[in-house]
Amino acid sequence: MAALLLGNVALAFGPWFVRLSDVGPVAAAFWRLALAVPVLLGVAIATSGGSIAAQARGLWGVLVLSGFAFAADLGAWHAGIHHTQLANATLFGNAATFIFPIYGFVVARAWPSRTQGVALGMAAVGAALLMGRSAQLSADNLLGDLLCLLAGVLYALYFILMARARVTMAPVPALALSSLMGVLPLLAGALLLGERVLPGNWWPLVALAVVSQLIGQGLMIYALGQLSPLIIGLALLVQPVVAATIGWIGYGERLGPLDFTGAALVAAALVLVRRGAVASGAAAPQKEA
Repeated sequence: MAALLLGNVALAFGPWFVRLSDVGPVAAAFWRLALAVPVLLGVAIATSGGSIAAQARGLWGVLVLSGFAFAADLGAWHAGIHHTQLANATLFGNAATFIFPIYGFVVARAWPSRTQGVALGMAAVGAALLMGRSAQLSADNLLGDLLCLLAGVLYALYFILMARARVTMAPVPALALSSLMGVLPLLAGALLLGERVLPGNWWPLVALAVVSQLIGQGLMIYALGQLSPLIIGLALLVQPVVAATIGWIGYGERLGPLDFTGAALVAAALVLVRRGAVASGAAAPQKEA
């Protein structure tokens, strides 16, 4: 649970680093993966006895598809970040909050319990309050919201595929190989769109790779093999809360009473579903067919 929460906090800094970079949005996504992959591969090889291909046996199709889904997610999300507020970009980009838990219930062939239903309802209300200002956004910001929403759907697909890989693979090899599969599609996308690819200022891209991909995504993929889809999904709402705070401090995107109420509801939903999972033993690792 600590890894899940810390991972979401780290990922929430991603939109800020993208805004600070001097390359195109898809190019920033390319550098996020390209700078992180050598480190991930090195750690994966060092911790798996020198061979990660054995762990991936029978899962190459899943890893390739997850890499493509993640690349498309990052491309759409980074493009949307430039056209909306940080909090909205992070909120819509985490539409997996509700899609991934639904997937978990379908796989388990079970309806949510009363506690889980209440937690989902509280999270939905909290999310609605957090994005309440989007009704006042301009057409440009609406485009950003839609791009980020598309990214959220792709992110849920990525989680579903990575959950399958995590049944038999350790977190770092799974993340390393999946990230590797997304590098070339993002580079090709940046070049086709005519974006600036080579940066003049490297630190935002290095920070994006270290904080978002190595720390944030690494902790998320670790947690993916330890917690239920419901807990993973609800925890994604930590990101817009942190991103809203960053936007307030860095860009004057001020928070109001409704934002704080939404954040409190998200926190309460997480506490409720986590306590229910511990009490029932539902927090055991998910095993999928």
